[in-house]
Amino acid sequence: MTSPRKILIVGGSGFVGTAVAGRLARDGVTLVVPTRRRDRVRHLLPLPTVELVEADVFDPATLDRLMTGVDAVVSLVGVLHSRSGSPYGPDFARAHVELPTRLVAAARKAGVHRIVHVSALGADAAGPSEYQRSKAAGEAAIRAAAPDVEWTILRPSVIFGPGDSFLNLFAGLLKRFPVMPLGGARARFQPVYVADVADIVAEALTRGDAAGQVFEVAGPQVYTLGQLVEYVGDITGHRRPVVPLPEGLAMLQAGVLECLPGPLMSRDNVRSMRVDNLATGAPQPWGREPTSLETIAPAYLGSANKRARFAAWQLRRE
Repeated sequence: MTSPRKILIVGGSGFVGTAVAGRLARDGVTLVVPTRRRDRVRHLLPLPTVELVEADVFDPATLDRLMTGVDAVVSLVGVLHSRSGSPYGPDFARAHVELPTRLVAAARKAGVHRIVHVSALGADAAGPSEYQRSKAAGEAAIRAAAPDVEWTILRPSVIFGPGDSFLNLFAGLLKRFPVMPLGGARARFQPVYVADVADIVAEALTRGDAAGQVFEVAGPQVYTLGQLVEYVGDITGHRRPVVPLPEGLAMLQAGVLECLPGPLMSRDNVRSMRVDNLATGAPQPWGREPTSLETIAPAYLGSANKRARFAAWQLRRE
């Protein structure tokens, strides 16, 4: 497969998109990153091959223009919360289903022959949450691109790294509260490092054997949510008692949190945790060795324990 020379990154301004853009820029590839507000992507300006374009990617005519001269598309847009609906709410429908459908249509029209779509581990048309069902519908839209557009779907577990909204969220909560009541405390996750995800996206764009494949992307170790929160407490110096909540209380807690701006948790998130977020086989494709949480998290979360930070630095050097 010929390596793409110009790539459209949809969702390139976010946490994962920033890592993907940085990884692809190292290869000297021209990157087109659309954004509705240019000031939100100023952190990408130092990347020499990035073209920042103010654009609404949900507009079909705009997508047609963005596809001009593009060899491949990376699809990264995702949301964690939505107004409720059946089988999924309108915000999930817009981001997870309608946008992939429009990306495929625009790619066909422009003659773009490659798309890498980042979905989510647990995507399932019969899943317990609207999030999971909408992610599965988005995957179906991407699969429908064949044979005109070769596709690869990546299903990452929860993603960690500097600037994440997962471990950093709990670090902030543990600093503020003396006790951590936690819904889904026994739900199991296999956290994956954001740089690993970016590397896999880059490799998927160039490997012929990645076309038409779905790959799970996870880390090397399984943790319960409660264990992850306790670990964050250890390395930040703010360990707090974790009080597991039964699902009924977790749903009540999430219902209250939904009323806040930028909700920390929703009832749909609680439903997602009924299913363990784990890889069913090898954690990463092509024999890759995943990066462990313990080699990365102490350095960016900060810690009162200097030895933990020094150990993380040593491991990164090896």
